Amino acid sequence: MTNVSSGKKKSKRIFYFDALRALAILTVITLHIYNNTGSMVAEQYGVIPSINWIISCFNGSWFRFGVDLFLMLSGALSLGRVWDIKSFLGKRIPRIVMPFLFWGFVLSMLLIGISYYAPDFLCTIKSFDIMSILTYLWDSYNASNMGFTQYWFFWMILGTYLIMPIFNKWLLHSELTEVEYFLFFWLITCIFDFTIYTPFPIKLSYFSGPIGMVVLGYYLRHTERKIFNNPYVGPVITILALIINAYVFYIMFPVDGFKIDRYSIFLAFQVTGIFLLFKNFKWDEHRLTKPDGLFRKGVQSIAKYSYGFYLIHIVILKLLLTYLQPFLHYKALTFTLWILTIVFTWIVMAVCYRVPYLNQVIGAK
Repeated sequence: MTNVSSGKKKSKRIFYFDALRALAILTVITLHIYNNTGSMVAEQYGVIPSINWIISCFNGSWFRFGVDLFLMLSGALSLGRVWDIKSFLGKRIPRIVMPFLFWGFVLSMLLIGISYYAPDFLCTIKSFDIMSILTYLWDSYNASNMGFTQYWFFWMILGTYLIMPIFNKWLLHSELTEVEYFLFFWLITCIFDFTIYTPFPIKLSYFSGPIGMVVLGYYLRHTERKIFNNPYVGPVITILALIINAYVFYIMFPVDGFKIDRYSIFLAFQVTGIFLLFKNFKWDEHRLTKPDGLFRKGVQSIAKYSYGFYLIHIVILKLLLTYLQPFLHYKALTFTLWILTIVFTWIVMAVCYRVPYLNQVIGAK
């Protein structure tokens, strides 16, 4: 049985996708807080690390899966459906390009303005002639400037969207066992290319990289294998993956420049567990997640603004860090940064969303 029928199902909003999207952006923010504060407690590593270092390890090892979840959601929502290249790209490309161009320009001008009027607070550009400003703007779009390092995601997801029509045509006429064939070799690349960093004898670059996460998201949504539809499998995989990730992070921390790669086998298992946990959870049967409840509305709001969150949160984080760091110790600083970055980013998005025409270019859907 092929998967053509899955493309003919009536589209409807599925809450666990919103919950995954909200979780993804919150973990991205958490990881970026770690990236900006982890050096403050790095020297507290040891046989028995300090509490501050353990918190840093928690943030740095357990919350690296946000981008992977975004990729999986792209596959779960878009693949296996009947659409043509023109309609897909015509809808998807403007949705990511317009917010990228808008926020890249607005935030660059904001930081240039701060550098000009308040250089003692934050100075990101030294010269204010036209060429220097244009170069700064170009570097922002290329993820080179402070506050814009996360913009690499745009270029990655753009390339992924361009190849997705080819994979979609294949998936529409494939058995899920054939998808498992692809994922088997993709997992091999996760092990060799992104975990042990040792070349595999067979050239498997055709299976490698973010497209594997996209196909994995499609597969986990549609698979009928009982093991992946068991409500206990997701939590077990997630817990085991979290323990392994924390252990690997701990033993490898002394290695200069070490980080768990987003396409490593550790992250592949972690996002699989999290996706299955959310997919098989009975959301409508719990008071906290009832359809008209405040929690559900909050999750849906964050999910709706998630792309805009991604594009603007580091600038807000950097401004908050510059202001707060002299006054707060590590634990209070990380917690305050997490709360205020989410709150201020949400306020910016919510206000902009209420402005006609502007709401079409801020990264909300």
